[in-house]
Amino acid sequence: MGVIGLREILFLVAVLALIFGAKRLPELARGLGSGIRNFKGSLRAGNAPEPEEGADGEAR
Repeated sequence: MGVIGLREILFLVAVLALIFGAKRLPELARGLGSGIRNFKGSLRAGNAPEPEEGADGEAR
């Protein structure tokens, strides 16, 4: 249990096609991909080191 096989993926695609229709699936996939890309980008930006400030308050 825990491994998603080809049978499960095909089942999910069939259910999604029934619910949303075949014409909307590419749009949903694009939106999901864009959301994942934005999420990863925000994680990378959050891990970037903050610029150090000197005694005068300016970034070094």
